Amino acid sequence: MSSYLAARVAAAEGRSAAASGDYASALTGWPDDPAVAVRAYREAMISGDEALALRAARVMEAEQVAPIDVALLDLAIAARKRDRAAYDAALVRIDAGALRIVAPVLRAWAAWDRKQPVEAALDSAGKEPVARRLADEHRILLALAAKRMGSQSALVLLQAMSAPADTRIAAAQIMAGRGDEAQARALLSDPLVASDRRALGAKPDLGFGVSRLLARVAAELVGEGPRPLVIALTRTALIADPYNDRARLLMAEALSRDEAWDAAIAAVEGVAPRGAFAHRAAVVRVGLLASADRAGEALMLARGLATAKNATVDDWQIYGDQLIAAKRPGDAAIWYERVTRADPPVPWAAWLQYGGALDQAGQAEPADAALAKAVELGPDEPLALNYLGYARIERGETGAPSLGLLEKASKLAPDDASITDSLGWGYFRAGQAGRALPLVERAAMAEPANAEIADHLGDIYWALGRFYEARYSWRAAALTAEAPLAGRVAHKLTL
Repeated sequence: MSSYLAARVAAAEGRSAAASGDYASALTGWPDDPAVAVRAYREAMISGDEALALRAARVMEAEQVAPIDVALLDLAIAARKRDRAAYDAALVRIDAGALRIVAPVLRAWAAWDRKQPVEAALDSAGKEPVARRLADEHRILLALAAKRMGSQSALVLLQAMSAPADTRIAAAQIMAGRGDEAQARALLSDPLVASDRRALGAKPDLGFGVSRLLARVAAELVGEGPRPLVIALTRTALIADPYNDRARLLMAEALSRDEAWDAAIAAVEGVAPRGAFAHRAAVVRVGLLASADRAGEALMLARGLATAKNATVDDWQIYGDQLIAAKRPGDAAIWYERVTRADPPVPWAAWLQYGGALDQAGQAEPADAALAKAVELGPDEPLALNYLGYARIERGETGAPSLGLLEKASKLAPDDASITDSLGWGYFRAGQAGRALPLVERAAMAEPANAEIADHLGDIYWALGRFYEARYSWRAAALTAEAPLAGRVAHKLTL
């Protein structure tokens, strides 16, 4: 009981390794308890405790409560070990369950491993659209693996069918593994992986094929699919091929959607530091560390990316974002300025961030120039119009040009409470309190927890002699305000 309770606590806190250890102890004490087995199995799939997962799977099967993905565990282990009898037995179970859409491709990889024809297995997908799509994609991968198709032909076919990223990555790995670096590079049009042949190349085997199929399905489900199934797919992909770092990234994404930050960080930490996915893993880890309230570590890692010899515009952007989060806008502006000098030229949003950082750092003139550039590049972008207009209003430029920017922003985004508030505040600063009030009231109703809007509303009420309502609004602002606004609101409440 003590181990079980400790496991529940550890699991709730995202400490999957500790939870797995405690569940293992609990399962030893209660070897026939299906409830313990189910929780132990799920936690083992997160932490990668293969032995515990197998123990729990056998208990669940005996009690007839095994989830649909348990057969994948046995199949993945068999694929890694090339245990053909165990593989076939697991495949029979998959064929009879809800995951049968992957069975045709799994049979095809088994046939390829045994040097048998693969077409009959792939054709068994029939007219079921998902199974047929997977079969068509793996038909090309299997032809590459068997050296029955050249890299250039595979490249053309994959591009013609608009193959998803995971299929293109798998094909590029096979191409690079046999020395076709140029075709591998041409196939990877996105920055998901490095296209260095030495880092990317792989020699396909049964585990490779099974792992890429399971990761491919996980990638489709990771956004909205059931999280336990996605984690099971990514874990079994790693069991089949422990070198499939793409599966580690997918697992981290699935765990992050449950805010299991520590487990997600542990997943990306397993990515090979010199592998093809190393840079992507570092970028993902920055975001996970920041989300886990480990801002110092996130900032240090982002700095390492930005200052590396092969740093990209995205690395500078990420470091600038972390500096903003650390409330160091002056330092962030230096890196955002680098982004604005990128070739090809960056869009309006980069200039908006640069100007915003300068504005927060108190550098009014260069901030105005950068924000004006953002408006020039995005003349119909309400965020750019609003920021420039509001910044000028705050500097006392309350004339028609500044109000015009805010009016245009509000027309383009009439339901954006912050923009509505900006326009109302602009009118108030221009001496039109009566015109400002309904706008800021509407914004406050839309976002009652927005401290800045509540503060503005209090100021307008006060100017109109509605002192009780002003204090009410300032009290509302005080509930969520942060420094330095909190100090200003506290002073107003003494009036």
